Amino acid sequence: MPSLQANAPPPDPENKTAELQRAFAMFNQVSAELTQAYEALEARAARLTEELAIANGELRRQYQEKEALSERLSSLLDALPAGVVVLDATALVAAANPAAMTMFGAEMVGQHWGDIVRAYLEPTMTVGEWLMGEGRVSIAESVLASAGGKILLIHDVTAAHQMKTELERNQRLAAMGEMAASLAHQLRTPLAAALLYAANLGQPNVPDEARARFSEKATGQLRRLEHLIQDVLLFARGESIGRDIIVIGELLAEAAQTVEPLMREHGLIFAAVNPDFEAKIVGSRKALFGALINLLENAMQAAPAGGKICLTGKRQGDLLAISVRDSGPGIARETQARIFEPFFTTKGQGTGLGLAIALGVVRAHGGSIELFSEPGIGAEFVITLPLGSVESGMENNG
Repeated sequence: MPSLQANAPPPDPENKTAELQRAFAMFNQVSAELTQAYEALEARAARLTEELAIANGELRRQYQEKEALSERLSSLLDALPAGVVVLDATALVAAANPAAMTMFGAEMVGQHWGDIVRAYLEPTMTVGEWLMGEGRVSIAESVLASAGGKILLIHDVTAAHQMKTELERNQRLAAMGEMAASLAHQLRTPLAAALLYAANLGQPNVPDEARARFSEKATGQLRRLEHLIQDVLLFARGESIGRDIIVIGELLAEAAQTVEPLMREHGLIFAAVNPDFEAKIVGSRKALFGALINLLENAMQAAPAGGKICLTGKRQGDLLAISVRDSGPGIARETQARIFEPFFTTKGQGTGLGLAIALGVVRAHGGSIELFSEPGIGAEFVITLPLGSVESGMENNG
C-alpha cells in the first residue's frame, strides 16, 4: 500500500513565514496590552498606597485627639467637685470619680447602686434630693442609650438648702415687719371689743341675759385674738414637715366630714368626688389637712346661699391634683395677683395669712397651688403634689 506521507505535497515556505509573522504580531499586541495593564495597575496601586497612608494618618490623628480628649475628660472628672457615677444595665457601679468615692467609699465600684442608696442615703420630700449624714445631696441621672446604663451626677446642696431655708425665714420676717402696722390694727380691734364687753360685765344691775351675752361676745373676741396670734406664729416659724404616710382618700374624707355640717348650716351644696382612691404621699398630715380646710373655708365664705362647693381628688401621672371649686362671684384679676401675699385679705375680719400658710405647706411638700377664676363664674384652687416621691425614688435607684 503506498504511503500517504509520500504522496503529501511539500510545505509552502511562504505560508509558514506569514503564520509566524501573524503570531509575532499577536504576541507583540498582547505584550503591549499587558504592559499597559501592568502600568495602570501599578499606578492604581500607587494611588491606593497614597490613600491608605493618608487614611492611616487621619486615623492616627483622630486617635491622638481622642486620647487627648479622654485625658482632658479624665482630668476634669477628677477635679469635678460633684460626684459622677456610671451604672451599667444592671445598676452595678461601673466607674466613679474621686468625688463620688469620697462620698460613698473607694470600694463602691462593682457594688449595686441600690445597696449604696440604702447604706448612705435617706429620701426627702423634694424629688431628686436625699439626706446624707448631716448634709443633703441632689442626684440627676442621664440614660446611656448605647450601653443601657445611666450616668448619675451628685451635687452637695447642703449649703444651698441652708441658704434657701434662711432666705424663706428672712422673707417671712420681712413680710411681718412690713405689715406690723396692719397687724397692730387687727389686734387692737378685737382687744378693744373684748375690753368693752368685759367692762359691761362689771356694771351693777346688768340682767343675767345681758351678762351672758356680753360674756359670750367677749369670749368670741378673745378667741379671734388667739386665732390671729396662732396664724402669725405659724407663718413666722413655718410648718415642720413630718414623715407621715398619708392615704389621700382618707385625708379628703376627713376634710369632707369636717366641713359638711358647716356647709349645710350656710345653705350650701357640698360634693366630694373620688375621695376613696388609695394614692399615698409622705409628709405632715396635720399641715396638709389644715391647708385643705383653709381652702374649703375660703370657698364657703365666697359662695352665696344655695351655691355649690366641690372637693375633688384625681391622679395625673405621678402627680396628685386636689381641687376646691366654688360657685361664688369669682376673684378679680388685680386681687388674684396678691391672693397669696401675707396679710393681704379682702375680708373684714381675716388675718390674711391663711393662704400664705397653705402655700408654704404645699411648697414644703414639693407641690404648688394654682388659682383659676373668672369674675362671675366662681373660683378654683388646685393643689398639685408629687405622688409617692420617696417610694419611686428608691425604686428608680435600687
